[in-house]
Amino acid sequence: MTRTSSALNVARRRSDLLRAADEIVDVLVVGGGITGAGVALDAAARGLTVTLVEAEDLAFGTSRFSSKLVHGGLRYLATGDVATAKESAIERHLLMTTIAPHLIRPLGQLLPFARGVDTRQRLAGAAGMGLGDLLRMRARTPRAVLPPPRLVSAATAHRLVPALDPLGLHGGMLSFDGQLADDARLVVAVARTAAGLGARILTRTRALALRPDGATVEDTTRGERFEIRARAVINATGVWAGTLDQAIAVRPSRGTHIVLDAADLGGPTAALTIPQEGSISRYVFALPQEHDRVIVGLTDEDAPGPVPRVAEPTEDEIAFLLASLARVIAAPIGRSQVRGAFAGLRPLVDSGADASSDVSRRHLVTASAGFVSVLGGKLTTYRRMAEDAVDLAASTRGLDAPPSPTASLRLVDRRSPASTDVLDERTGLARGDVELAVRVEGAMSADDVLDRRTRIGLADEDRRRCAGIVARVVSETLAEFG
Repeated sequence: MTRTSSALNVARRRSDLLRAADEIVDVLVVGGGITGAGVALDAAARGLTVTLVEAEDLAFGTSRFSSKLVHGGLRYLATGDVATAKESAIERHLLMTTIAPHLIRPLGQLLPFARGVDTRQRLAGAAGMGLGDLLRMRARTPRAVLPPPRLVSAATAHRLVPALDPLGLHGGMLSFDGQLADDARLVVAVARTAAGLGARILTRTRALALRPDGATVEDTTRGERFEIRARAVINATGVWAGTLDQAIAVRPSRGTHIVLDAADLGGPTAALTIPQEGSISRYVFALPQEHDRVIVGLTDEDAPGPVPRVAEPTEDEIAFLLASLARVIAAPIGRSQVRGAFAGLRPLVDSGADASSDVSRRHLVTASAGFVSVLGGKLTTYRRMAEDAVDLAASTRGLDAPPSPTASLRLVDRRSPASTDVLDERTGLARGDVELAVRVEGAMSADDVLDRRTRIGLADEDRRRCAGIVARVVSETLAEFG
């Protein structure tokens, strides 16, 4: 593999745009979420020439709205989907031990034996955690990386999640899974790793029409259209995949989270796992995050109709999450305490199931109209999805490509510079963080920094407070590139 700089910035984008219009690449990837970035990395790692185009910014769509878990598929075990659970456990192992151990940490997940969790849910949850540990062992993930599940006392459960109602609390089951520092940061790391292997990562470049030998695209910063020629084209646009390939039936499902102050839950050090009422396979999670926040999610609601640029949570979904949390905590959280809310659309493959929650999370890779489309799946299994997509593109388009090496390829590290110039005391945002986002991570606006490089924008008040100073630093840093 030939390596170059992994830095993404406006200067590199300008240069790569000029070259993209003049050359024929092996693979054109459309979509800059985790799947598209993964495809670009897989193809570049095999020695293929690659151009990725993304209409907005990296991680603009579904990829930044996940629960930020790299999970082993507990839910899929509960529904009998053992194949998906196995795949998740294997990919989690690779991510936590080889590919991105610097971006993921083990997170305790507590199933409380509380009044709001019935006996059937306790037994099913504990059994599922035990089976999940068998998958951990099968994937050969060491206990030092992910400890095995264990029963804990009521005192320990309350220490881990102080907001739990002590009345009727009889301990719980504690298991462990992987937690990303940030899902959008993972996308950027994958894209930068691909760039370091020579891939062109062109954000704000919209694909208007796909062909087997390329696409018509538009540089949205200038309004200029041009052609990109390629030997193979891979559609990785998620919920928008059907707009570029009419043969694809996408069934978007909206997943909503709310953002709370960690102090309102007593500063939990483990995630709270709450079975939904009457279910043994669907859960609401309260997950500790950076910046002293907890995110609570998520919903699974059909989202028919035109795909919005950014999905919006509904008040009913916010109320459902607060009510789910209230079943097990001593002092219910009110609507006024919600600091932010966000929603993403899962790009599920329409199987005709009655409810979106019943649709399989297995990914689909298919060739039609002369190009390859990949959708479905989950953030945890992005690498396997990408490998399958490049394999199919190589076989159908006659590319000379060796097997994928990405199972053993470590992603680049962020290496944020030391900066004593703190811009915001509440979040700890430093000037160096903003400059790094622009100089190395491809950020071109304050929104890129607030919403997809630092995640400050997840809390409305934090976003309003930081917007002006971040915009000024972004402008000053962009000026360095002329």
